[in-house]
Amino acid sequence: MEKLIITVAPTGSLPKKKDTPHVPVTVEEIVACALRCEDAGASIVHIHIRDEDENPSDDPRIFNEIVEQVRERSNLIIQVSTGGRAGTDLESRILRLQMRPEMASLTTGSVNFPHSAYVNPPDLVDALAGEMRRLEIKPEMEIFDLSMVNNAVALADRDLAVGPLHFNFVMGLRGAMPAKIEHLVHLSTGLPAESTWTVSGIGAAQLKMNLHAVLMGGHVRVGLEDNIYYKKGKLATNEMLVERIVRLSKELGREVATPDEARKILHLGTS
Repeated sequence: MEKLIITVAPTGSLPKKKDTPHVPVTVEEIVACALRCEDAGASIVHIHIRDEDENPSDDPRIFNEIVEQVRERSNLIIQVSTGGRAGTDLESRILRLQMRPEMASLTTGSVNFPHSAYVNPPDLVDALAGEMRRLEIKPEMEIFDLSMVNNAVALADRDLAVGPLHFNFVMGLRGAMPAKIEHLVHLSTGLPAESTWTVSGIGAAQLKMNLHAVLMGGHVRVGLEDNIYYKKGKLATNEMLVERIVRLSKELGREVATPDEARKILHLGTS
């Protein structure tokens, strides 16, 4: 079985200091957290940014500053979010790609969040995919329901993405896929040959879905973007969540990938 790739999503768009003092929101906090998570065993850092009021931001200068510092000070694979909470228009989302991270998220359809619609129309998805293809950035296909797998495969069929494709199944979010093992099995077994996949469990589903992925040969995402608790009533740090999955994976007989090993598994540099 391949070594386990651990992605850490330290910030996201929602948790604020009032929710947990451990969420990094400034440039300095995000960079320092990424470095600590690399030491703990993470190979990929998934980057969102915040403004001075801790709200989601799409300021390309902040993205660039974080990417440059992480790139200079670590061997982490940098994955920039092109999600629409910070800025929904195409220009905003394409600007985040100009610092040429190795990876970027790409949601291939629309979904209803609990209080809003996350809208990704086909022309926007095509344009983002085409720009990633041009810049040789590997897309992580963000999958909130089964139809988005088909949409991602269609991008490859139209030469807007290069295989092997990489998917991230977001499970346990209200309005999207429930975090159930039978759904994960169905999703993972229906992918194109040689595809790789990660699972992101939301809230209490994070650990459960992570462990299923470890046993099934998939990969995992942890971090305060998806879950701020270590266990009921106990707040987590990003490092704690990375360290726990490293320990559990090793106890289950699966070693953890270094960033360079993760690059080989994900076929980075071939997008």
